[in-house]
Amino acid sequence: MTQDPGVQPLHLDGSGFSSAAPRSPLAVLPQLSLYIHIPWCVRKCPYCDFNSHASSPVLPEQEYVDALLADLDQDLPHVHGRELRSIFFGGGTPSLFSAEALGRLLKGVEQRIRFARDIEITLEANPGTFEQAKFSAYRGLGINRLSIGIQSFQSSKLEALGRIHNGDEAIRAADMARQAGFDNFNLDLMHGLPDQTLDDALADLRQAIALQPTHLSWYQLTLEPNTVFWNQPPVLPEDDTLWDIQEAGQQLLAEHGYAQYEVSAYAQPGREARHNLNYWSFGDFIGIGAGAHGKLSHPDGRIVRTWKTRLPKDYLNPAKPFQAGQKLLPLDEMPFEFLMNALRLTNGVEAALFAERTGLSLDSLAAGREQAEKRGLLQADPQRLVATPQGQLFLNDLLQYFLS
Repeated sequence: MTQDPGVQPLHLDGSGFSSAAPRSPLAVLPQLSLYIHIPWCVRKCPYCDFNSHASSPVLPEQEYVDALLADLDQDLPHVHGRELRSIFFGGGTPSLFSAEALGRLLKGVEQRIRFARDIEITLEANPGTFEQAKFSAYRGLGINRLSIGIQSFQSSKLEALGRIHNGDEAIRAADMARQAGFDNFNLDLMHGLPDQTLDDALADLRQAIALQPTHLSWYQLTLEPNTVFWNQPPVLPEDDTLWDIQEAGQQLLAEHGYAQYEVSAYAQPGREARHNLNYWSFGDFIGIGAGAHGKLSHPDGRIVRTWKTRLPKDYLNPAKPFQAGQKLLPLDEMPFEFLMNALRLTNGVEAALFAERTGLSLDSLAAGREQAEKRGLLQADPQRLVATPQGQLFLNDLLQYFLS
């Protein structure tokens, strides 16, 4: 794929772009992460729109690890000489894989790409898949962070969500993670659940805080297309209740030392997820595995997004390619793409990062910034790009000022 290196115009249609802007070479490439998708889970949850598939009794671990490494080999020419700052195993339920399989995979990755000395390696896990011996073995592989999918501690809510664990197992999972040597772990918790009251939501949050995770992902259940809940919607709390839950929950988290650094992410000091931060600050990431997405910057200023073959059976078929498609980000989409990520961060980003990551002049945002600031959605800070509290609540409205 080639790109004309000359000046290309940004659309001027009231969207907030002030002038044509050339694509400039990137002086410094962003930090690099690796996302590894394990697509199988014990059972598909009715709210889940991720690329996950109910597992068979025996998983094709050997074949899938071979495919992942071959997939990575095809991406290597685009990241030559760079080092990995973080790795994230997502799914599905990656903890269904044995320590032996993940160990062979990690060894293969490290043979291909240099690891940063303090690399963060996160594994997603569900309480129903916890075995202390297995998780101690994961820790021995160098996996140093867990993300545990709790969602709720209340039996009725877990049943409504189609989860396979109960509240006691959720509590034990956090204890077992710590016993296995993980001093850094996240708990995933939802609110706005079917028939949930304010008291129900805060009880879940208090229980999570009591387990002393270093990080909490606390987010509202939404009904997504192509899910069971989309076609058979449960009864969800009224908007007033959802607002009360959000306000009271954020106050409770702050009181216990969990600072919000992203729309749905809260962390103890210094425990923000490095992988998350790289993603939201428009960093680079390789994506391998069925349905995985990637984003890579090139020194000449090109930024390319890729996506891999979605169905596991096709991904494992040697006659089919790993990569399903790619897209060179056009210049006129760069501002929106950058801000769609960066403005999710509570403190935003330094304004200079826009030019550093996109190769475009900061002046190309001037008209959009002015309009968004006048409407109270963007802070009037020349040194930073930061949404106001109102802008965080109405992020889609804020981003409209930067659409081409």
